[in-house]
Parts: sequence; structure tokens; C-alpha cells
Amino acid sequence: MAEVAKKNITQVDPVWERIVGEAGELIAKEPILGGLVHSSVLHHARFSKALSYRIALKLSSDEMPAQILREIADEALASDKSIARAARADIVAVFDRDPACHTFIQPLLFFKGYQAVQSYRIAHWLWQHGRNEMAYFFQMRASEVYGVDIHPGAKIGQGIMIDHAHSVVIGETAVVGDNVSMLHSVTLGGTGKADGVRHPTIEDGVLIGAGAKVLGNITIGHCSKIAAGSVVLKEVPACKTVAGVPAKVVGEAGCDQPSQSMDHYFTGCDEIE
Repeated sequence: MAEVAKKNITQVDPVWERIVGEAGELIAKEPILGGLVHSSVLHHARFSKALSYRIALKLSSDEMPAQILREIADEALASDKSIARAARADIVAVFDRDPACHTFIQPLLFFKGYQAVQSYRIAHWLWQHGRNEMAYFFQMRASEVYGVDIHPGAKIGQGIMIDHAHSVVIGETAVVGDNVSMLHSVTLGGTGKADGVRHPTIEDGVLIGAGAKVLGNITIGHCSKIAAGSVVLKEVPACKTVAGVPAKVVGEAGCDQPSQSMDHYFTGCDEIE
């Protein structure tokens, strides 16, 4: 009896169940999208299969058919269960933080920031398994399709939201923690040509505003806030707000979890002269 109960527990997937329910509602509301919804969601028995199908379909080209990419994605998702767990956490993050997101199914079907991060996750798995050239292929296609260029060697946590996502660049040795939010045109870049760690570390709970550039082997402390358009060249303490070119500390972050509140104002900051 205990084994049966354990099996039933492992089969519970509230994120997937909600997506399936929303799929039916979407078809009823917009029947012309029925083919898309069936092929992307209802045709699949579980979330990981739907995710691999969607990634493969979007990244396929004359150079590489969707079937091959899907087999690679299926292999990665079957080998490393944390990929699908992170993908679920990312959906919840987008839903919670983006006022333009009204359902769980929207990121899976329509949001390029979400899809680009999931493509990166497959590329990162390939990179970890020494399949660098195939990882680069995933990076190339994601950059071409989504306008998001994430090196497969970067290390990215879960609960990630990249809003709008156009022109986002994350370098090879960058590290991004859990529950980080960033907007379009963000760069986590390096400085110089030397090998080794040359990109920033973004700790948990950080909010990075649109157009911000964070450059070099520096650490952005947890639950800090980087104002839109800033150029960050030095370490940022935890729970602070930085702004400007070059960026300077202008005050406290203003809340416990800036990446979740998505408040880009300088609330609680000192007056800037």
C-alpha cells in the first residue's frame, strides 16, 4: 500500500495539470489555435515531453530537423530531472511577476524569454556532457530565434524571469542564482580577453532593469536592485540599489525580494544630488 501511495505522489504535477486545463479553455476561447494547442500540450502525457517538443519545434531549421532536436531534448530531460523542475519554477516565476502573463500556458506557447531559458538549459546539459558543438548549435539557434544569447557554459538557477527578453546576453562564466528577474537588453558580460572567470555572479533574488550592463568578475549581492540603463563595474552589496554610469549605491533595495516585487523605483533610496 505504501508503494502505491508513493507512486501516486510522484505522479502529481500541479503545474502540468493547470497547463492542460488551460489548454482546453484556450481552445474553447480561440478554436483556430486548436492545432497549436493540441500539438504542443494535449498530445503529450507529461510536462517534460511538451517542453522538449516546443523547444525542438522552435529551434528547428533546414540544417537540423525538429525530430533530432527533440530526441536530444528528451535525452537531457530524462537524464537530469532538475531541468524540468527548473522549467516549472520558471513558469511560476513568470506568472507571478509579469502582469502581462495571465496563465501558465502562455510562457510555454508564446513567451520567448521563457523559451530561450529552457533552450539554454538543454544546451547547458550538452555542455556538461562534453557535447560542446551541439551545445553551441542550441545557443546559435536560440540567439537567432529569440534574440537571447546565453552561453551554454553559464550557470543559471531556477525561478528565472527574463521579461521581453530582446537582446539579452549572458557570458560563459556568468553565474545567475535562483529567483532572479531581468528585463530586455541586459548584458552579463566579461572584460578583456583572458581565460578564466570573467563574467559576473548574480546572487539570489536580484532585479536587473532594462538595458543594464554588468561587466567583469564581480558579485551582485542577493536581493539587490540594478536600475535600468546602469553600467555596473564594481561589486554590489546585498540588498542595495545601484544606478548610474558607472553605477553607484544609491540606497537600500526598498523591499525584501526586489526580483519578485518588480518595483523599479528608488523606493527607500537616498536622494540623488
